[in-house]
Amino acid sequence: MHQIEPARFKPGVTPESLPGPKAGDLSAGAPSRTIRGAALILWDPKTPGKKLDAIDTDQITPAADCVSESLDTLDERWKAGAFRHLVPDFRRRVHAGQTFLIAGDRFAIGSSREMSPAGLKGVAEEAGLEMVVVCGNNMGDIFRRNAFNLGLHVVQSPEAVADARDGDVFSFDPGTRRLVNETRGKTYEPVPLTPKEDEIRRSGGSFASRRRAVRRSAGRTPRPPAP
Repeated sequence: MHQIEPARFKPGVTPESLPGPKAGDLSAGAPSRTIRGAALILWDPKTPGKKLDAIDTDQITPAADCVSESLDTLDERWKAGAFRHLVPDFRRRVHAGQTFLIAGDRFAIGSSREMSPAGLKGVAEEAGLEMVVVCGNNMGDIFRRNAFNLGLHVVQSPEAVADARDGDVFSFDPGTRRLVNETRGKTYEPVPLTPKEDEIRRSGGSFASRRRAVRRSAGRTPRPPAP
């Protein structure tokens, strides 16, 4: 008779060493907290005063930075390549606190490469920060879903984009998704998410959810219901 056993780990791995709930995992019982940072605005070089529209994922992460000679350096390539040609000093600016990326309409259109949201999130995290992407209408569907799965905050708010100016300080409440331009004294309610998108977002992302499930399975024998 087949015996269902608890999860088994590699030598040296213990349940305590596995990733657990993070501050951003709202459904994990963590209290909501406010993310604050300065605006990093992607301006249209051809139209003064206008935010840049139709930024595709190749501009966010050039194709050459989506590959690496080894898995050990792959995530570094994604981070180093973020806006390599569009904003050459992007990494330095994010590390300096410009963590609210402001773009125009149709942000992150194009390919399905998950390296783009992963790279943006990673650039902020390596400095102990969190990034919030704020764009206008019609964000790329695949990028948005990849962002939720990875735990990157993305917000559609045409009004916030229109009002934003260099140097503005923003805050974002992950619990309510309320966005505030503290410099302008304005509050915005972003375009609502579908119930499934919000469920994934509140969990911290699909990867975080699955890590927690593996952690819970340690030492517990599965007991499937009888048919």
